[in-house]
Amino acid sequence: MAYLCASLKNIYIEKDRKLMKTYSAKPSEIEKKWWVIDATDIVLGRLAAEASMILRGKHKPQFSPNIDCGDNIIVINAEKVHLTGNKIEDKKYYWHTGFPGGIKETNVKRLFSGKHPERVVKKAIERMISRNPLGRQQMTKLHVYSGSEHPHEAQKPVILDLASKNKKNKKSDAA
Repeated sequence: MAYLCASLKNIYIEKDRKLMKTYSAKPSEIEKKWWVIDATDIVLGRLAAEASMILRGKHKPQFSPNIDCGDNIIVINAEKVHLTGNKIEDKKYYWHTGFPGGIKETNVKRLFSGKHPERVVKKAIERMISRNPLGRQQMTKLHVYSGSEHPHEAQKPVILDLASKNKKNKKSDAA
């Protein structure tokens, strides 16, 4: 009889307890914003970390890892980004042509002096996003331009000032 009363007591306690539900955002509930980041004298890795966080949507309280809840980002002045240390000479990008012995390499200095200096910023951000279909969908919301002009004025983007967030984000004057 004591065992029966104890189990009935547990049943009543379980009924009174409210269960917490995990919130999962639905695609229709997500608001997409547009952000503009001026990359002039901003450290490349810090710019890429902040941009990838916004692309994924981790800055929003309704973040869900399986839903694309990130915002659109426009990066301007990508050729004026700052690399710390001797990375402008030492950092190398590798790719393979697909043929035997077809490994190729280039450094950042050569990329900055070439036709597409914005690829340095795009690659840095791309390597911080997960490599799966959701990551590829999130990367379509990244727009990088080497100049200060961009064709997205109609979206009314909000300016994101990374230099004022942390003094380490901007190139120091001593260097």
